[in-house]
Amino acid sequence: MAYQVLARKWRPQNFNQLVGQEHVSQSLANALQHDRLHHAYLFTGTRGVGKTTVARILVKAMNCENLTDSNPCDSCQVCLAFNEGRFLDLIEVDAASRSKVEETRDLLDNAQYAPHQGKYKVYLIDEVHMLSGHSFNALLKTLEEPPPHVKFLLATTDPQKIPVTVLSRCLQFNLKRLMPEQITAQMRFILEQEQIKFNVAALKLISRAADGSMRDGLSLLDQAISFGNGEVVLETVNTMLGTVAQQPVDDILLALANNNAAELLQRIEDVSQLTPDFSAILQQVLAVLHRVTITQAVPSFVDNAFDSDIIPQLSELLVTEEVQLFYQIALIGQNDLDLAPDPRSGFEMVMLRMLTFRPDNGEIPEKKNPPVVAKEKKPKIENPRQQVSTPTVKENIEPENNSQKNRTEEISAINNWSVIVSKMKLRSFSLQLANNCVLISMDDNVCHLLLDSGHAQLKSTRAEEKLQKALQVYCSCPIKLKIELGKTDVMTPARKIIQKGEQRQQDAVDSINNDGNVQALKEHFDARIMPGTTESIDIKLNNTTSSEKL
Repeated sequence: MAYQVLARKWRPQNFNQLVGQEHVSQSLANALQHDRLHHAYLFTGTRGVGKTTVARILVKAMNCENLTDSNPCDSCQVCLAFNEGRFLDLIEVDAASRSKVEETRDLLDNAQYAPHQGKYKVYLIDEVHMLSGHSFNALLKTLEEPPPHVKFLLATTDPQKIPVTVLSRCLQFNLKRLMPEQITAQMRFILEQEQIKFNVAALKLISRAADGSMRDGLSLLDQAISFGNGEVVLETVNTMLGTVAQQPVDDILLALANNNAAELLQRIEDVSQLTPDFSAILQQVLAVLHRVTITQAVPSFVDNAFDSDIIPQLSELLVTEEVQLFYQIALIGQNDLDLAPDPRSGFEMVMLRMLTFRPDNGEIPEKKNPPVVAKEKKPKIENPRQQVSTPTVKENIEPENNSQKNRTEEISAINNWSVIVSKMKLRSFSLQLANNCVLISMDDNVCHLLLDSGHAQLKSTRAEEKLQKALQVYCSCPIKLKIELGKTDVMTPARKIIQKGEQRQQDAVDSINNDGNVQALKEHFDARIMPGTTESIDIKLNNTTSSEKL
């Protein structure tokens, strides 16, 4: 017997054998069980997900003489004739090759005649969107009110091209793209039955290359078996698909995380010796960055389908903002590869773009001079007299006649902390943490801060590390950060920002209310100012900021 490809040999013969389309098989099984079959079905979905397969199973099931649990028995005369390709009551048409209206009319002329072998005469029209407009019009009447013994099964990959008049007459099922795990499991089952040696990592690679299509996956599996001389192993699959192993991609990402441009280019040079598909490498980079993001968001999440061991290391070296930036650059860079002079140079530019726009997160960039302010050994304080004694919130054991002096020093310290925060390159959670803290004391060794208990959620290990690094850069010394939780009535930088904004808003409202033109409009035209429509706008003129109230 001639060799039969895996996609045809292992095509599902009943609803239980379908992979990943439970929402369709369950609905059809219930309709068969309760004898509630619609006269027209439309199956949509991308190529190779099982549209025609589901339609053929339904044809066999609705004509089966001994239906078992809504599945065809595969032993009656109808099932045997169907499996052998001699079931006369199935008229299967490829609309791409028979799109003319005359052919559609000839097809429907025989619909009035009773079926030969089964209960129903079934018209299975594949790629129905290829029919011409006149063909759809010729089909409409019969499709809406067919004879009792006629069923229509339509399949298409592009339902948008089907007229709404046809869509409204059909019961539509959208078949989903298959997940790589589902394709891997099915290929593993088939190879075990075929007694072919395989490598699970190779199957995962083929599943990702199948792009949601089981038929494409099995076609690639056939090719891998031939290319590997009867075996499916990772090395031969990488060569066949033009991809590289995961380790070189991990090395590229590690050089990126270490901010080492020379190492990054060297790793790309090593990979280029394998003549790879750089678009596929960029997709591997995207897959790793996606997995790093998930690990940072949910450290306990386990993805058995991903084989890279570098995920924990990259999660520590990169912050979430950097991973998001790298992912977006790589995603957009996929389109740039086709426009570049050659794929390698396009890939290099994408990776170097990640280095160029990578945020420094308050750390001293390599091969750059430190900021001028970093040369000072102590925090910069506006009033030099206040350097003699650093005010401390906890020093409440002084005599009562010094309480007013202590309060003045505390307020001065808060003002100085606001200046320090504004000088440091902070962002995101570390900036919020600093703005909601009160400075208790600071010297060359320790910076002691007090965080209000109402903002305890801001105190995280990552935010503290960023704040401490920024302080070390600012003070140019290995200062340690200590943050306590407690209650404080002292004005924090965050409260000052809110208070300043509220005051500016109130000044804007008062200014608009006191404006002569506005008052004249109120008097003569009974005008009124809509609440919430007034806001302040800063306009810089001659290096001076003036507030224009509207």
